[in-house]
Amino acid sequence: MSVLDIIVTYREGLLVGLLVTLKLCLIIWSSGILLGTVLGYFGSRYREQVGSPTRVLSFVLSGVPILILLFWLHYPLQAMLRVNIDPFYTAAFAISMINIFSVADLVRTSLSDFPSQYSLAAKACGLSRRETFLKIELPIVFRQIVPSLLSLQVVMLQLTLFASLISVEEIFRVAQRINAVIYKPIEVYTALAIFFLIICLPLNGIALFLRNRYTRDISEN
Repeated sequence: MSVLDIIVTYREGLLVGLLVTLKLCLIIWSSGILLGTVLGYFGSRYREQVGSPTRVLSFVLSGVPILILLFWLHYPLQAMLRVNIDPFYTAAFAISMINIFSVADLVRTSLSDFPSQYSLAAKACGLSRRETFLKIELPIVFRQIVPSLLSLQVVMLQLTLFASLISVEEIFRVAQRINAVIYKPIEVYTALAIFFLIICLPLNGIALFLRNRYTRDISEN
């Protein structure tokens, strides 16, 4: 059975798994970008109250493998709290936390490194702090971080593969089930790779284009 035969024969199951993966990504991407941006903004404005704690939490999360984090949240924590949460939401929460703090680091760093002469020029022109942020800082920072932000979201998509290990019926778990039936690991996982390439390559291509086209050195040097 070839890769194409597997895709055609098990298209319904693969499509269901892909939809679960995309639903998971929608939650992770939207929460990470929205909450991470807000957290990064306040982290740059209130460095001691918000910036330092978020850096510490981000550092701790970066040192914990996602697999371990998923197992902690799915098994011992729920047993301690005596609750039973759908593994889909457990995975969405765990990966969203990583995405939120990663985006926050990206936004906070960009805002903290923003050249002071732009703000001074805006102040000399009579712009308020709010107008300076909306009309000068935000457009420039947005242009700088979008390529890295897109690349980060591709990484988050790839992390959803680990959700299968706590019984989330996403596309990798579906592929495992198919392989258990026909035992064609090379063909099955090649088919899985094709699905990810279809999604990831356009995002990586856009990120590369934006990085080459719009990212500039805006440092004071």
